Order: sequence, then structure tokens, then C-alpha cells
Amino acid sequence: MKPPPFTYHAPRDLREALDLLAEVDGKVLAGGQSLIPLLNMRLAAPAHVVDVNRLPGLSTIEARPEGVTVGALARQAEVARAGAHPLLGQALRLVAHPVIRNRGTVVGSLVHADPAAELPAVLAVLGGSVRLARRATGGSPDAAVREVAADAFFAGPLESAAEPGELAVSAFFPALPPRSGSAFEEVARRHGDYALAGVCAVVTLDEDLHVAAARVACVGVGPVPVVADVTGVCGRRPAATVPWEAVTEAVRQAVEPEDDIHASAAYRLHLVGVLAERALKEAAARAATPP
Repeated sequence: MKPPPFTYHAPRDLREALDLLAEVDGKVLAGGQSLIPLLNMRLAAPAHVVDVNRLPGLSTIEARPEGVTVGALARQAEVARAGAHPLLGQALRLVAHPVIRNRGTVVGSLVHADPAAELPAVLAVLGGSVRLARRATGGSPDAAVREVAADAFFAGPLESAAEPGELAVSAFFPALPPRSGSAFEEVARRHGDYALAGVCAVVTLDEDLHVAAARVACVGVGPVPVVADVTGVCGRRPAATVPWEAVTEAVRQAVEPEDDIHASAAYRLHLVGVLAERALKEAAARAATPP
């Protein structure tokens, strides 16, 4: 398989890259683990490809008390090894295979916005954001930058809020609050395949170890990651007394899976309830265990 013809660009700095993106109708190449297959299968035919791998300063992984900022060129394997955020690490272990994670980027996966991918769900359940840059107007040497929250970033299947001319330069994953735990559970036909359904969960306990907050994000059961806040259903109880059947039913009511060649909607609906219970119980157990 060969891609359709395109003009290749390899800018050396951010300003050059943003100038190119402002002037041509093109696709950004970072890790290429989604773009290259799309090109080879002729599912995408951009006139220009802008390779940003030579841009300095975009491979950073910056951990601060408020959260982790991941640069656009930080590889998934590098982020996993950094261990800067527990939920990111739990999700990245489920992403594809090592050879994919060695090249694929965290930010690239977010911009690709596949509703069956793990990383968009992580950003969504944490309430993170993506930073987008474009060429400034009026000849200013500085880029025009905007921050887009996760709940506004994912617009539909393979559709994000990144507009023509914009480059996603980083993503921010908020830190877990004190006495919090997280977990990611999914079912795939084979390890490394896209999940038939998946759930990531974050549970926070109060000083008495009662559930103070509980959120899940589901993958593979909607056009975007589906986030459900189930704190009210948990009822500020100790995790051992939470009515999990009611909680999982609330999660099922939040999703709208569809039939496809891999699984029926009914099977996915069943799966998401089972996985939500597993993920929430595991996250609660981790929250109750001192670090």
C-alpha cells in the first residue's frame, strides 16, 4: 500500500510550522501511528504533510503538584516510563503494542480523537485540557494560543476541536486529589486491539474513608468518551457498602453503544457495566491504601 502524493514539509521551529499550517491545507505528522495507516489505505489524502518532529521543546513531560503537562512530541512509552500520573500509566499499558508506543505520541492520540482509544478517556475523566497554537495575526512573532477543556475538545468520532492552521502543542492532565485512586479496565479481542468497551475510574475518599467523589469515562460506547459522575449514587458510603448494582446501572444509562462487526450494542452495554464496577472497586481500594 502506498499513500497518495503529497508535499512533505519539515519545519525547524514552531513559528515556521505555524506559518506552514496557516498557508497550506495539510496534516500534522508527529508519531504517525494513526496518520500513516490512514494515508496508506487512502482514507486520507492531504495535499501537504507537515512533519513536526524537528521542533525543539515539544518533547517535555513536566510534573507539578497540580498535574502533568505532556508535550506534543512526548512518546507514549516515555510518558509511561516517567510514571508522572498513575491513571496515564494504567491507560498506556493497554495502548496497542510496544513498537506503537515507542513512536506514538500522547497528544497525537488526543487529536486523533478515536472514541475507542484510551487516552481521550483519561483526559476526559480528569477534566484535563489541550493547548492549541496558531500563527498570530498582525505579524507578531508570538503564537496565538488557546486552551480547550476536554469536554469541549472531543467533537465526534475522529473529530477534535483543533481547527485548520492549529497545532496541538501540549496536553494537561490534572493530578488526582488526596486520598484518590484510579483504575482502567477494558476488554479487547486480543491484547493491543482497540477495546470492545473500556472504563477508567477515579474515586476520592474523605477523611472517614467514605466515597466523596466518583467519576468514570467509557470508551467504545459513544461518539466521544462518555463521562459519568456517579458520586450521588455512591451516597458517601464506605466503599464496601456502596450499592454497585445501582452505580453500574447509572453508568449504563449514560452510554449509547452501537452494533458493529465486532460486537452488538447489547454486549457492549453489558460490558460497560461489568467494567465500571471493576474499575470503581479497584480505584476505591487504591484510594483507601496509603501511598
